Amino acid sequence: MDVSSYLEWPFFESEHADLARGVDAWAAAYFANRKFAEDRDSVDHACRQLVSELGRAGWTRYSVPGARGERHVGAPPAGDGHRADESSGGPEAQGPSRRSAGSGTHGADETRNGRLVGDPSRSGFDVRSLAIIRETLARHDALADFAFAMQGLGSGAISLAGSAELKERYLPRVASGEAIAAFALSETGAGSDVAAIRCSARRDGDSYVLDGEKTWISNGGIAEFYCVFARTSDPEVRPDGTVAARGISAFVVDADAPGFSIARRIDVISPHPLATLSFNGCRVPVGHLLGAEGDGFKLAMRTLNVFRTSVAGAALGFGQRALDEALDHAVQRPMFGKTLADFQLTQATLADMATELEAARLLTYRAAWLHDMGRPCAKEVAMAKMTATESAQRVIDQAVQMFGGRGVMHGERVEQLYRDIRALRIYEGATEVQKLIIGRELLNMAKKGS
Repeated sequence: MDVSSYLEWPFFESEHADLARGVDAWAAAYFANRKFAEDRDSVDHACRQLVSELGRAGWTRYSVPGARGERHVGAPPAGDGHRADESSGGPEAQGPSRRSAGSGTHGADETRNGRLVGDPSRSGFDVRSLAIIRETLARHDALADFAFAMQGLGSGAISLAGSAELKERYLPRVASGEAIAAFALSETGAGSDVAAIRCSARRDGDSYVLDGEKTWISNGGIAEFYCVFARTSDPEVRPDGTVAARGISAFVVDADAPGFSIARRIDVISPHPLATLSFNGCRVPVGHLLGAEGDGFKLAMRTLNVFRTSVAGAALGFGQRALDEALDHAVQRPMFGKTLADFQLTQATLADMATELEAARLLTYRAAWLHDMGRPCAKEVAMAKMTATESAQRVIDQAVQMFGGRGVMHGERVEQLYRDIRALRIYEGATEVQKLIIGRELLNMAKKGS
């Protein structure tokens, strides 16, 4: 089913359509004859390979706007001997075109006053591009979406608050796919309640010394570096028992830093690299501090605010693939002398699925557009993330139901999607947290208007 008509909405520029077509063609070719095994070693290897290939194709640079100097303006992205020009089959065959890489408004190397040309957001990220890429990759393969997203989320704090030296050291390698990044915020007792983190960092001469643990860390065990959030001052407990967010700082920790180790690997229903990290007197240079000491909570929220809308994009990709699979199955499945598609109940279900996805898509790209325009959008981002992930879960569940017994067979596409979608309703702010954000924003607006 062709859903590209949404790219004609007024939220987008022509370069976004070029981007979507390029990513779709690349993914269709790349995954045509590939299927990854789900054991841990195979998944680790596949992630490393995907990060490298996404970097070679030029897609990862959209999630790392702070990377400068790895290519000249107008140069096509590096690849395996291919070039995205007229002689190699056009942009649909080999990644971003010369126009989108150099002269268009969303080439990740063209800058004006330190920001991407055509990107009016205050963060430097084009969130519409992030969401488009994630939706497109998720339709093809969940691990590819994961690999792309984590390169951005894992290095996002450096893009937003890193020193010139840190940006120079880490971001070009992330953008090219040579280094794998990770974002280390959650702890056993501090998931949604980020302010409750206990991992600590104390200044000792020209170093900070980190102690504690982080868990549920994506890319844990395969990343070259981690953006780690730790307390640099004692927690401030309020009278009601909650903890103030002040006193948290962020650091870049290399995987080979003294005192850092992987405590254990974690296996989940949709396999991807995940681990608990241990810091035991882990020393990092003072220059690896991101932003000002004590501003880590704000930096974590800024980073999540950029990528939260892209989670909605990924959910749309999973949901759309489920709808596509359901449509193909319905027109081919014989039933009672007809096909499944001939029954009104099937048609009604398909109508519900398509409508939910289209409504979620509107919310998602409205939120992305608002962010890119530099407008306040906390409520809209929360609505998009909540609606897209919850809607996609329902759509995929309906697809599984439509497939009957086949729908729960391990390895069936809809069964994989059923496992892939579930975590999106939890990570980067669970649905319940999004509801709190929406409610809080509505009440703030009401109080200001009263």
